[in-house]
Amino acid sequence: MTGKGFTPSKCPVCGGEKFEVNTWPCEVCLNSAKTETVKLLDMLMRDFGFSEKDIRVFFSGHRGYHVHVESEAIRTLDAIARKEIVDYVTGLGLDVFFYGLTKRSLRETPSSQASPLSKLGWRKRVALGMQNFILNAKEEDLKKTGLKKNVIKTILSNKDIILKNLNKGIWGAVRGIGFETWRKIAQHSAKLQSAKIDTVVTTDIHRLIRLTDTLHGKTGLKKVEFPVSTIEDFDPFKRAVVFKTGAVTVLVSDAPEFRLGDEVFGPYKKQKVELPTAAAMLLVCKGRAEVTE
Repeated sequence: MTGKGFTPSKCPVCGGEKFEVNTWPCEVCLNSAKTETVKLLDMLMRDFGFSEKDIRVFFSGHRGYHVHVESEAIRTLDAIARKEIVDYVTGLGLDVFFYGLTKRSLRETPSSQASPLSKLGWRKRVALGMQNFILNAKEEDLKKTGLKKNVIKTILSNKDIILKNLNKGIWGAVRGIGFETWRKIAQHSAKLQSAKIDTVVTTDIHRLIRLTDTLHGKTGLKKVEFPVSTIEDFDPFKRAVVFKTGAVTVLVSDAPEFRLGDEVFGPYKKQKVELPTAAAMLLVCKGRAEVTE
C-alpha cells in the first residue's frame, strides 16, 4: 500500500509491526521541511540575534535542509548547551502562564504595556499563532484541540470579537470561553509555531555533515547552498539536479508521479522507459528501477 505522512507503527492492512518502508522525497514533504526551516531561521535571527551573515542554509539533497550557524559566540557550545537551544526552538516545556494566561487574567483588562503582542520571543510568537489559528480555524481544526461542541460553536460565532480583544491581551471577552479552552488553544498554537528540527543531529557535537555540492546516495541530487533571503523561492527539484544531459533506459518496478526541473514523470508500474539521466538516477537511487541499457 502507499500513503503520505508519517510511517505508521502498525500496518493498516494486516496489523503487523514489522514491514518494509520505502520513502519518497515528494514536493509536499519538502515544502513542509522548508516551512519548518523558515520558522527556525526566524527564531535564530529574531530571538537569538544572529544575522544572515552568521547563517548558512543548504538543501540536503534528500528530504530536508541544513542550517549552519557560524559564530565565535557559539562555537564552543557543548551538547548540554545545544540541548537548551533545541528545547527553545521546539517549544519544549512552555507553560500557558508564560503567555500571560491565568484564571485571574480572564477577569481583568490589561494595560497596553501588558499586551502579549508587545512582547518578544515565544510570548509574542504564541499570541500571533493564536490569532492566526482562530482566524483560519474551521470546526475540524478546533476539534483537534480537544474542545467541546458548544465551545467550538461559540468561537466560530464570535471570531471578530475574540480576535479584536486578543490583540489587546484581553482573554475573557466572550462568555463560554474559559481558562481551559484558552489553555488548549495556546498549547496547540505553540506546537504550530515551534520548529520541527532533528534534535539528535543538533545536539551531537561529533556529527559528520555532508559536504556542499556532493551527491546524496538516496536521490542523486546534490547538497546545495543558497542565500537565507531566497529560501521561499528555492526549488530543490531544479537547483539540486546534477545530471542535466543524456538519457537512460530503466525498468521501473513502482514509482509515483514526480517532478524534476520543469518535467513531470510517472507514475510507473513494472514499465520499461527511457528517461533523462537525472530522473533515471533518482529512481535507481530510491531502489525503484534498474538500468537495462
